Amino acid sequence: MAKELKELTSREEDYSQWYQDLVTKAELAENSAVRGCMVIKPYGYAIWEKMQRALDDMFKATGHQNAYFPLLIPKSFLSREADHVEGFAKECAVVTHYRLKNSHDGKGVIVDPEARLEEELVIRPTSETIIWNTYKNWIQSYRDLPLLINQWANVMRWEMRTRLFLRTSEFLWQEGHTAHATQQEAEEEAQRIQGIYANFAEKFMAMPVVKGLKSESERFAGAVDTYTIEAMMQDGKALQAGTSHFLGQNFGRAFDVTFIDREGKSEYAWATSWGVSTRLVGALIMSHSDNNGLVLPPKLAPFQVVIIPIYKSAEQLAQISEKIKPLMEQLGNLNITVRYDDNDNKKPGWKFAEYELKGVPVRLAMGGRDLENNTVEIMRRDTLEKETVTFDGIAERIVHLLADIQLNIYRKALNTMEKRTITVNTYDEFKEKIEEGYFIMAHWDGTPETEELIKNETKATIRCIPLEGDLSSGDCMVTGKPSKKRVLFARAY
Repeated sequence: MAKELKELTSREEDYSQWYQDLVTKAELAENSAVRGCMVIKPYGYAIWEKMQRALDDMFKATGHQNAYFPLLIPKSFLSREADHVEGFAKECAVVTHYRLKNSHDGKGVIVDPEARLEEELVIRPTSETIIWNTYKNWIQSYRDLPLLINQWANVMRWEMRTRLFLRTSEFLWQEGHTAHATQQEAEEEAQRIQGIYANFAEKFMAMPVVKGLKSESERFAGAVDTYTIEAMMQDGKALQAGTSHFLGQNFGRAFDVTFIDREGKSEYAWATSWGVSTRLVGALIMSHSDNNGLVLPPKLAPFQVVIIPIYKSAEQLAQISEKIKPLMEQLGNLNITVRYDDNDNKKPGWKFAEYELKGVPVRLAMGGRDLENNTVEIMRRDTLEKETVTFDGIAERIVHLLADIQLNIYRKALNTMEKRTITVNTYDEFKEKIEEGYFIMAHWDGTPETEELIKNETKATIRCIPLEGDLSSGDCMVTGKPSKKRVLFARAY
């Protein structure tokens, strides 16, 4: 394990390689035999499961239900909403045949040319079309609304440049799709979900975010408005951590989803869609981790405490195990997840390095002298501070320590974001500071032409039009034209 850590590229040397090294060496994921797709390993999937469980509880607490819709979508469905198909057309994987057969030379199988589908099927890049085609059968009256459905699924978006968790051709996510009787209800739903995402990011991921609206050119394909949460990674780049879309009546019209309102009139349903994906695991890594490995917030760590016995004999191990057993039961009753690692194939030093690399929030170590003195060594992963404390009352101490680690990780990330978020008034200063990795609040004249010029010249994009903060008007830093308020620019993943 010491060798593994030596081979971990430092953040300062090469941030991108550091990230790649960490994902693979901490056994979160690896590249698969299918180009652009990843294998999520058990430790990485355990983090995703914790995210999934927390978010699912939040969705259900606000009245949403889970359902499941087909992986394959008729190509014609994507043609019904023009902006939507244009936004996803270049990312679609298409199924054209339904059968294989043995090749004539007997060396494998080939696609049977006689088994071509009458209509090609698209592997879902997102499910608006198949879901709204289904909603047509579910919605007849205002009494059927609101319809609040969420789906946990995989999607396929054909990516040429991939990076584990952050951008892969296939990824896991949740996608909510809701139908409403009024525009106001749908807009409130989109904003409510943005709030849920922000709350999850800050309270569970310990990752501060900026809430805002996407510019017109950055909106989801087919949306009227896209609400977003934007997070800062340690290198100063932004990562879009979750989006919630107000779709207006676009999909209601495209799929003829109508309902009879309270006045007895026929009306198209109002829609939202929203989603977060396994890229949140990447965000978690890049928000908090260091040159020793992962730093995981306790609320999302696969296990929050690891206990390592240090012994010279089987008898001593048995004594330590007997001492530790009641503590493990006590922590379990407090809903704290614990691993007791008495594996005799690895030395304690190797285990210490391994669990640092994997970001376990709290490590306890107990040896023979600790047995005699009724003590235990405790270390917190976020600061690497350790101390020897009395064993009595250790469970309560761990509860408080985990809460402090969660808060400390968040404060550290917030401090980084606040220090690297600046206000800029001139384009020359903007071009200088964007190279240094800042979130920049600057005035923009609201035109796509100016937005595109800035993107082409600096590789920075408008991450969002913030909903809070400095909302005063001014002059565009590029054109000098009037600007309603400052927007957030950054380079992004």
